[in-house]
Amino acid sequence: MESTAITSKKNRKTIWLLMIALLFVFILLTYWGNTTVGVTQYTIVSDNVPADFNQYKIVQLSDLHDAKFGENHADVVDKVKLITPDVIFITGDFIDSNRYNLEQSLLLVERLQGVAPMYYVTGNHEIATNDMVRIKAELEDLGVQVLSDEAEIITLNQDDAIAIGGIEDPLFSYLDDEEAVKTSMNRAFEHVPDGMFKILLSHRPEQFEAYVEQGMDIIFSGHAHGGQFRFPGLGGLVSPGQGWFPTYTAGVHKKDDSQMVVSRGLGNSIIPIRIFNQPEIVVVTLKNEK
Repeated sequence: MESTAITSKKNRKTIWLLMIALLFVFILLTYWGNTTVGVTQYTIVSDNVPADFNQYKIVQLSDLHDAKFGENHADVVDKVKLITPDVIFITGDFIDSNRYNLEQSLLLVERLQGVAPMYYVTGNHEIATNDMVRIKAELEDLGVQVLSDEAEIITLNQDDAIAIGGIEDPLFSYLDDEEAVKTSMNRAFEHVPDGMFKILLSHRPEQFEAYVEQGMDIIFSGHAHGGQFRFPGLGGLVSPGQGWFPTYTAGVHKKDDSQMVVSRGLGNSIIPIRIFNQPEIVVVTLKNEK
């Protein structure tokens, strides 16, 4: 009996030590997953990609929420510079309306000047600050192309062209979200020739069906923060606009001829911590298989 009691006591001690060790590892992983930035690479293959844009490299930065990674954003800036992108997309919630610090976020753009052309669209947090005019003006002063329900046609080698369009976050509109998004897309691509390859920057991934309906080739979105807490086999836990166990929190989603890239984002807002959901820089390389 005494031997059994001793063995039971040792087993309990082993279990407790194992639980403490697992907790320690979990804390370390969580800290690492909230203070470091990863790079996620995707290749999007489409016969519609113009030949001149084959291997065109896009960096997407989303949902910074006034966060800072390293001194003067060095952790993000150094990684982006190593990627040597052809273009940089900033897809909303560049700032956070709950702890508004525009100067801190603008510093990231300052450090990225000259790396590649930058394009920006608003997120719901920019709208919520009621300071959109200033935000856009400051970004434009730094050379960023602010897309407000408009598209820019760009060419390489004076031959093939694509359209890069961006729409305001639907919080800016009095219409319901879906109608606001459709109205904004119609306005943005009004003068884009039929059949031209169209890239859309839009903060809200939950409007994927509307983007597909409008014939967008690629959509870059954010907003979902990766579902905040990610679990193997389940994906993200919760997202604004999608609720519990949302569908669009990360990765590339395809329907018909449209593909949507959803960034897990860089910062946090109301929920201050991520679990198994490292902040990310998204890199998309376009590929034409013709």
